[in-house]
Amino acid sequence: MTELADRLLGAVQGIRRVVRRRVRADVPGTPLPGAQAELLRVVADHPGIGVAAAARELHLANNSVSTLVNQLAETGLLRREADPADRRAARLEITAAAANRMAAWRRARTGLVAGALAQLSEEDIALIEQALPSLEKLLGIMKEQP
Repeated sequence: MTELADRLLGAVQGIRRVVRRRVRADVPGTPLPGAQAELLRVVADHPGIGVAAAARELHLANNSVSTLVNQLAETGLLRREADPADRRAARLEITAAAANRMAAWRRARTGLVAGALAQLSEEDIALIEQALPSLEKLLGIMKEQP
């Protein structure tokens, strides 16, 4: 199992690294640090999420997420709004600029991977498709672990 885990991590990390490097060259704007990009994805998936809930989702400390929120708000990519139920709490929303940037990133990333997939055999593509449900299940198990 250890060898399989090591090979899986190597392949996934390698793919992410190549995609990140290649897409950064194609998407305009200063590249965002990974933690900022992850927070934007969480907020885009859960509009109105609070800092504490975002911290739980990212497995980060609340103060770390607060720092990321401040950084992204300063650059105009994230908006904080007071929670009507608790004026002390903030609800997070991405801005139009962030949504546009994320869409450009997603198009470039998807295009890059789709182009590479098109160079594989039909058999290899089918094997990847068959493995996806198991990989998604593995991700779910790992997210639930402390």
